[in-house]
Amino acid sequence: MRGRFITFEGIDGSGKSTQLRLLAGDLRVRGFDVLTTLQPGGTPLGRRLREAFLETEENVHPMAELLLFAADRAQHVNFLIKPALAEGRIVISDRFADATAAYQGAGRGFDEKIINQVIKLATDGLKPDLTLFFDIPIEKAILRTNSRTNDETVKNRMDKETTEFYDRVRNAYLKIAQKEPKRFRVIEAGGSIEQVHAKVSEIINKFIK
Repeated sequence: MRGRFITFEGIDGSGKSTQLRLLAGDLRVRGFDVLTTLQPGGTPLGRRLREAFLETEENVHPMAELLLFAADRAQHVNFLIKPALAEGRIVISDRFADATAAYQGAGRGFDEKIINQVIKLATDGLKPDLTLFFDIPIEKAILRTNSRTNDETVKNRMDKETTEFYDRVRNAYLKIAQKEPKRFRVIEAGGSIEQVHAKVSEIINKFIK
C-alpha cells in the first residue's frame, strides 16, 4: 500500500519546522513509520545545494534560484520521497512545490506558466496528499526570524527579504488554499506552540483515521 505524503508550508518564522518535529514524534509513538525531510536539503546533493545557495553572500539571479530549487526537488522526489511512499511510509516534508509557486512565482515575479512547467518537471507529477499552511502575520514572523540565535536556525539569505516580499508569498499561499481546499488546510500559527500543535493533531488524526 502506498504511503501518505504530507507537506508543511509557511513563510519563514511561521513555526512549521517545530510543528513538523512534534507531529512526527507523536506519530512514531503511535507506531507509524514516518520519514521527515525538508526542501531544499533532503538528500546529500540537496544539502550541498542548500549550503551553496542559502548561505552564499553573492547575488543570486532569480532564474538560478528557481532552477537550483528545482534540481533539489527532482533529486528529492526520485531518490527519497517516492521510494519511501512505495514502502508504505508516511513522508512529512518541510516545504515542497507550493513553496516554488509562492516564493519564486509570487515573490520573484515569475510567470505562472513557467512556474508550473518547472514544478511539473521537478516533481514528476507527484503532489502531496495533504498540505498544512501555517499562517502568521508578516511582522510577527519577521520578529521570530530576527530572534533566532542558535546554530540550528542560523540566518540565511532568505531571512533578509522585505516585508513586501513575504506579503506576496503569504498571499500566494492563501490563493493556493482557495484553489485546492481538499488538499490545503490553513492553520492560524500565531498562538503558542501547544495551541498550534493541537490544531495540527486534530487535522492529522482525521486524515490518517
